[in-house]
Amino acid sequence: MSAHRRMLLAAAVLVASAGFARGQVYPSQTVRIVVPFSAGSSTDSLARVLSDELTKLWKQTVVVENRPGIAGTNSVAKSAPDGYTLMLTSNGHTIGAVVNPNLPFDPANDFVGVTPVASVPQALIVPPNLPAKNLPEWIALARAKPGEMNFSSAGLASTSYLGAEILKQTAKINIVHLPQRGAPEAVTSVMRGDSQLFFLSVHLATELHSSGKVRAIAIAKDKRTPVLPDVPTVAESGLPEYQYDSWFGVLAPAGTPKPILDKVSADIGHVLKSPELAARLTKQGVEIHVTTPETFDAQLKDEVKRNSAMLRAAGVGK
Repeated sequence: MSAHRRMLLAAAVLVASAGFARGQVYPSQTVRIVVPFSAGSSTDSLARVLSDELTKLWKQTVVVENRPGIAGTNSVAKSAPDGYTLMLTSNGHTIGAVVNPNLPFDPANDFVGVTPVASVPQALIVPPNLPAKNLPEWIALARAKPGEMNFSSAGLASTSYLGAEILKQTAKINIVHLPQRGAPEAVTSVMRGDSQLFFLSVHLATELHSSGKVRAIAIAKDKRTPVLPDVPTVAESGLPEYQYDSWFGVLAPAGTPKPILDKVSADIGHVLKSPELAARLTKQGVEIHVTTPETFDAQLKDEVKRNSAMLRAAGVGK
């Protein structure tokens, strides 16, 4: 963060804090939730659920803006830290600086955690006509064709990329990354057979799997999901050392006043605990998970450090 940026940030924090201290009700205007992924992605779906519920609770409009890629995340990093610009993103955010060393923002220091929202198990989907019927067969096929099989992702700093990269390292296979412009394109690449693997949220994978458009061969979670009960976990499929949790959470620009962070976190927790909404999300395989801003911010910064070190040790990035 540049010295000029720090000065602007400090000024913005003083203004926001002063307004809150005077008893100004938050929010008193439209709140934006920026999603750095395309419409139709898991992140987008969760953001729209939150925007609808928070609009009702706050009696203020909460809009979702899809701004895929670096530009979307950077727009939040450079926004005023006043609580009116938030970002819902995935744990892929933690590896942004590794996969793109020229980022115009710092994934850890330019943001502050507000709260995780949910953990969404990922299904490993493959083309329906691929000879491999399960994960052990898929790995054997990849080992027989080093450098010839591909895995797609919703983008470099996405949960689908991170999950597959960890699988690649754990299984010690040579597969090639084919980044796409969002989850819909990544799914299409698997359906066409251009890509031989994609990590897709279970609630989005279920219908595609049932209709035979793709085949789900494993679940990237420590237990099976009721959405796809017959699909084994990666651990059950012969890789017990594989560890991956795909989370989605809300971040704010660094310097956002603590009272605002606390309110947003508490209100998100409140709406997600609605029995009707919780039942609907659980039916989709979504596991609700909310914490305090302090807890989530510590988790965010720890994962940035840990995941970055892991990928660099594997030769990814610089």
